[in-house]
Amino acid sequence: MDAAHQQLDGPIVLVWDNDRHHLSRVMRAMIEARPWLTVFQLPSYAPEPNPAEGVWSALKRALANLAPHDIDELAAMVATKLKRMQYRSGLLDGFIAQTGFILEPP
Repeated sequence: MDAAHQQLDGPIVLVWDNDRHHLSRVMRAMIEARPWLTVFQLPSYAPEPNPAEGVWSALKRALANLAPHDIDELAAMVATKLKRMQYRSGLLDGFIAQTGFILEPP
């Protein structure tokens, strides 16, 4: 996070799930020590405000009719599909937009 903050030269907002690492005492202390960092915790199960749900949904649709021969081929297909998504900014913006989050500050 520190490297991202230095590179971006501005505040960072994180939206986290309830992974136990995100809720630890050490992580809370790290967040409190960085006034430029704001963290929003998602509810225990909240697919609607989680942009990753859109990514996984699109990935599952992209893999729906594929028949890999083994786990290595499946892993390669997943990596390829995710890499292609990475360069489609409009698609990624759509995943964020469907959550209702604002993409740009007012």
